Amino acid sequence: MNNNQTIEKLQQMRLGAMASLHQQHIKDNRIESVTADEYLALLTDHEWELRQNRKIERLIKQASFREKASLAEVNYTHNRSLDKNMFARLGTLDFIKRKENIILVGASGVGKSYLAQALGYQACLMENKVLYTNTARLFNSLKLCKMDGTYLKELKKLMKCDLLILDDFGLQSFDNVAREVLMDIIEERYNEKSIIISSQIPVSAWYEIIGEGTIADAVLDRIVNSSHRIELDGESLRKQTL
Repeated sequence: MNNNQTIEKLQQMRLGAMASLHQQHIKDNRIESVTADEYLALLTDHEWELRQNRKIERLIKQASFREKASLAEVNYTHNRSLDKNMFARLGTLDFIKRKENIILVGASGVGKSYLAQALGYQACLMENKVLYTNTARLFNSLKLCKMDGTYLKELKKLMKCDLLILDDFGLQSFDNVAREVLMDIIEERYNEKSIIISSQIPVSAWYEIIGEGTIADAVLDRIVNSSHRIELDGESLRKQTL
């Protein structure tokens, strides 16, 4: 078998990275400089890395982040009561392995969404499936799903996410359907998958916002008791950019 046939077969087997690197080595006469085992390992690692990068890119795209956030770029100098050691521990993502949750509360502009997305982005880099969404938008979408019969299907999709990020929780009032949706999401993910909730509303006011005591009790019991809580204060970070 000649080299062209080898390259064609690699491409047909969808091993494009291996084919490309093999072709380049042939062109540069570099094959003789390594053993057969070393050369096979070189081609395999090249293909593996390309596929891993594509997988991570796909996970990041599917997460639907609002902005690109990075743990390395988190601002610890701003006076907003963000404990660097605590947040660094959360950045290891052990909370996902333990099926724990995170609650981020604070006024508008103190960086809640950025912190949540930074953790989500890191989770994607570690090959976790993540979904970032505005809470009201998700609930409105699931309300429509209840009407067209696709509700259970969409809930199953949410369960496939290792990390669900609910941003701007509590800004829209909860009606009966929204309470049911919230209860279903929390119940399905309880002790199974992690949630990050970001809210301008202090946790002490969530009971009243959710309404209907039985559901509020059930939701808060499941989400609050198994959560790491980060309470941010201080002035808006946005003012520093003006």
